[in-house]
Amino acid sequence: MAFNLVLCLFVYLLFTQGAQGSIDDFDCVEIYKQPAFQHPLLKNHKIQEIFSSYEDLERSDNYEKKEQCPKGTVPIFRQQNGSESFHLNTSDHLDNQYSKSQIWLENGPPGQLNSIHAGWAVHPRLYGDSVTRFTIYWTGDGYGKTGCYNTQCPGFVVLSRNHRIGNQFSGSSVYGKTTRYFTLQIFQDISSGNWVLKLDNEVIGYWPKELFTELNEGASLVRYGGNTFMSTDEMSPPMGNGHFPVAEFLETAYFKNVLIIDSNYIRVYIQYRKLRCYADVYYCFEVTYWGYGRTTGDSFSFGGPGGKCGV
Repeated sequence: MAFNLVLCLFVYLLFTQGAQGSIDDFDCVEIYKQPAFQHPLLKNHKIQEIFSSYEDLERSDNYEKKEQCPKGTVPIFRQQNGSESFHLNTSDHLDNQYSKSQIWLENGPPGQLNSIHAGWAVHPRLYGDSVTRFTIYWTGDGYGKTGCYNTQCPGFVVLSRNHRIGNQFSGSSVYGKTTRYFTLQIFQDISSGNWVLKLDNEVIGYWPKELFTELNEGASLVRYGGNTFMSTDEMSPPMGNGHFPVAEFLETAYFKNVLIIDSNYIRVYIQYRKLRCYADVYYCFEVTYWGYGRTTGDSFSFGGPGGKCGV
């Protein structure tokens, strides 16, 4: 199998890939009966309702609010492929190919790695289609026995009544003409230590601190970028919008206004000396850091056509 990665190690994400698919299926469940509370460490967990406030620098209207669950309930994406939960190190067949663009926050040694992810993914085996969907993931033991995508296992607490996690995006970017993007934030709440997920300035939910050991001390590494996966000897799917990075944002996948929240809980731009950009297969994918711009903040472009990218 092969896992291809393009990263800037240093929240804003350009959405550039879309497809038409079937109507998403969600169940509206009572908020305290959602999967999160089946976790043994969350049996007596009290839902957090008030969080630290970090307003978006820019807002997007590219994620449509079509449906909403009744008050007192939250939407849970209905599993499309039976009851099996998929981990990142699962590999089987062609349908397990995927392409993602996301944010990773990590802390801890490999066997005890705590990591949370959020972004978009095209993942046929997970979803049963090739639609671009908002996707999250977490692990508390280096992708071993804990963690899962979305709400497939107990862990992430959903707060929003809007259909978000696992839902497909509306429309797609048109190369050279229009871009589709969404704004994304992941931050550790000052008072509780829980890790909060915001999409377009709406709190979607949070990963309770009880799920983690290392991340309770904050993230030691933040990654922004894309990755693809394919089984041995297969052609890699494209990354980003399928084109190599260029300075014209209408023609590339990119992150802009890339920020971190430091140990003093202050939102700051990246220090260049702490930045590392990396692409593991340069003839398939690339990444270019553009530095700071008045309208884009810190930004970079990434992606590529994929193809025969090695194992």
